[in-house]
Amino acid sequence: MDQHEKHIALVTGATGGLGTAMCRRLHEDGYHVVANYRNEEKLKTWLEEQEKDGYTFDTAKADVCQFDSVGHMIQEIESNIGPIDVLINNAGITQDRPFHKMTFEQWDAVMQTNIYSVFNCTRHVIEGMRNRGYGRIINISSINGQKGQFGQANYSAAKSGMHGFTKTLAVEVASKGITVNTISPGYIATDMVMAVREDVREKIIAQIPAGRLGGTEEVAHLVSFLASKDASFITGANYAVNGGQHMY
Repeated sequence: MDQHEKHIALVTGATGGLGTAMCRRLHEDGYHVVANYRNEEKLKTWLEEQEKDGYTFDTAKADVCQFDSVGHMIQEIESNIGPIDVLINNAGITQDRPFHKMTFEQWDAVMQTNIYSVFNCTRHVIEGMRNRGYGRIINISSINGQKGQFGQANYSAAKSGMHGFTKTLAVEVASKGITVNTISPGYIATDMVMAVREDVREKIIAQIPAGRLGGTEEVAHLVSFLASKDASFITGANYAVNGGQHMY
């Protein structure tokens, strides 16, 4: 436990299903967890739910699409709490539409949230990690960044872009004690997936060899492992967590 006590973990998009599970698991591991959010109203309810279950988190507001907004957030965290040693780039949105009908605004919104945010957050922590000789960066991609998905040219392009970013940055910072890895979840039982019509959800499950949706805690378990000191020789990797739905 003591190996993590001084380590601060920042999770972006923390109030979603995956973000919540990651925050909780890292909290259990002994990290000082900072939950990034954008929506004040949602945050209040979220914090109440976490506290009810015995989890307390520091929070940090920023629009991860905006470079300067992220810079201000990181500066505040580092001034008030301490240096960020673990960054989980988890923020993401979808705006699905067949490409021939997709608007620039739909393309741009998904690019800003899903890939520009990765640059914005990582760029603001990387120099500190390099100077300290330690860091863990974990990028949350998607099965659809690996195999493609109808109506998701924007989302698939952004999530696929994470892999190239991860591999290149991993090469650049490996000698500095920093690892950079990607996780590509398949269909996980988040509120978003559970809100899908039941008959559609059954069709999705029928395509998964494991015969079920994944649990948010299963992704969080992998985040916990990759964030640990024991995973120091794993970098530039992509982990598929999809129940066997897509393999290559």
